[in-house]
This record gives sequence, structure tokens and C-alpha cells, in this order.
Amino acid sequence: MSERDDLLVSVANEIKTYRNGDLLEPSPSHVDRWLQQFTPAQQLPFLREFDHVIKQTFFTQKNVKDFLRALVKNTQLAGENPTAYWSSANFLNIQQNGQSQKEMLKLFSKCLEDECGLDLARSGRAGGDFIYLDDVMFSGNRVGNDLEQWIANKAPNEASVHVIVAALHSGGSYLVNKRLKSVVEQSGKKIAVKYWRALEIENRKWYKNSSGVLWPTAAPNVAEVQAYMAVSSKFPFEPRQPSAAAIQPFSSEAGRQVLESEFLIAGAKIRAMSENPKASMRPLGFSPFGVGFGSLIVTYRNCPNNCPLAMWWGDPQATSGALHWYPLLQREGYSSARNVFDDLTL
Repeated sequence: MSERDDLLVSVANEIKTYRNGDLLEPSPSHVDRWLQQFTPAQQLPFLREFDHVIKQTFFTQKNVKDFLRALVKNTQLAGENPTAYWSSANFLNIQQNGQSQKEMLKLFSKCLEDECGLDLARSGRAGGDFIYLDDVMFSGNRVGNDLEQWIANKAPNEASVHVIVAALHSGGSYLVNKRLKSVVEQSGKKIAVKYWRALEIENRKWYKNSSGVLWPTAAPNVAEVQAYMAVSSKFPFEPRQPSAAAIQPFSSEAGRQVLESEFLIAGAKIRAMSENPKASMRPLGFSPFGVGFGSLIVTYRNCPNNCPLAMWWGDPQATSGALHWYPLLQREGYSSARNVFDDLTL
């Protein structure tokens, strides 16, 4: 087979568990149909880099369970007697939007049973630590909203809270930590919050040159991109300076720039098809800043709208209009409760 064919197979295999049972298993032809929408001359280098990146940013259910299983007996979290620790731990089920916390609780419950023989539903004691589980932290809004209400209304006067996520973005954790510190101070309570994650992605503006998200070095000279850039914004695009070395999850600066350019062009074209799009609908993902959030983190459950529009936007059945884009990772129904990550909703 050609390199292109090999890469199509590789990407399809990497994402084969995506929304398993809801969608048909992704095939090489599915990936190819998506790929053909990008600039013809850039399709192979784009696919080459995307294959490299998605292998590091796609979280399968096994990836998540392995992370949670390791935490059960992590002495820094559970001490020398994990059975006693988890018996007294209080698991929060306070998510106001979405179902990801319930899914994470199910996974952790199985890990707890396997590793310690404990029933999560029967755990929890006065004085025990509090556990907040979720899949991925993007902007930090959801964690902040949930814990702010809990701290103000239900938390004891003194507590330790552990926020456990498979991955987080540094900008989101910075903002939510600052927000929760203020909430704790206002409450007059003594509450400490600590974060646990398998992967952390740098996306703070101050560190944009060493970021691990899509952050273009320039705006391509394409009509739709230039039209988008001309739109007035409170937080306009600030280009990244190229790096001399590869920064995870990218294979190289050159490969990274291909992804950034192609996703920006495609996202600007998608946005141009929409009538009166929200300001937060940005080419590289929903965000109030620049050209978009730029995350490449996807889980087996769903694709967040903080990822580039070209990864998830569109309807495979549409032949015209705003949804006339073939998605690689179609999000679960646009109004579905399970279609909510820690993001800016549609």
C-alpha cells in the first residue's frame, strides 16, 4: 500500500472505539472522505502529522481505566493503606451538565472493586477526603461551576478535595484554581483543592510559544481566514513564535504548522457557511480567545467543541448549508446532554 493508505488505516485504527455502539466503526474510507476536504497538496503531510498527534491525544476507555486504576494505590493520594483511604472517601456526584462524571464514577467504581474489593456506593465517612471525577478539563468552567456551588452550599467547614481528570489544560486549571480560592475565602471555610491528571497540556497565553495546542504562527492568505481575522474581537489573535524543537504532542515544528494552517483554513470556511455564528465559534474550537481553543484531546465518549471545527463539525447526510462538512469525529447530537464537555456549549 502507499504511505497515504497506510496512514488512513493507522488513523482509523486509533479512533476505532470512538462512540462505540452509537456510530459505525471508523474505516480508512471514512478517514479519507474527511481528509479530501483539506488542501489537496497538503493532505499527505497533514495526515502524516495528524496520525502522529492523535496517537497521543485520543483517550480510549482503557487509557482512562489504567490511569484511574493506578491512582487507587497511589501512595501520594491514598497513603500506605488505600483500602482505609477509599473507604472513607466521599465521591461527589454534583455535575450540573453532562454525563461524564457519572461515566467516570462507573469506571472508578470498577477499579476500586478490583484493587481493594470496595463498593464505591458504600464509601464515605465524615472527615474523609472528597473526590471530584471528570474526563477532561478544558476551560475549567464546568469544574468551577460545580465546585463553587458545592463549596458555598454543601461543603463542610474543613475539607480536602481531589479533582481527578484524565487530562487538563493549564489555562483552565489556572483559572479554576484562582476562582475556587476566591470562593473558599468568601465562604470562610478551610478547603484545599488538588488536581490529578494523566496528561497536562500547556495553553496559557503567556506560554503560547511552548504550548501544546494548535496556536498558529501566522494567518494563511486565504479569503475565509482573512475575512475572519478582519472581524473585531475583544481578544484578537496573537501569533506563536516558531519553536526550534518539537513540542509534544507534535512530531516537529513543520508538521505542527501544517496542522495549524489546514485546521485554521477549514475552520474559517466552516464558520463562513454559518449565518450569524456566535463569537465563541472560532475556527480552532469554541473559545473567547484568538482563533480558537486549539485542543486536540478527544475521548472515546465524544469530541469536545474546544477542538478544531473541522474535526467534529457537520452532518454526514447534509448536501448543502452550514452543516455541509463531513466530520471525522461526529459529536453526539448537538442538543444532547451527553454532548457536553468542559467547554463553551453550542
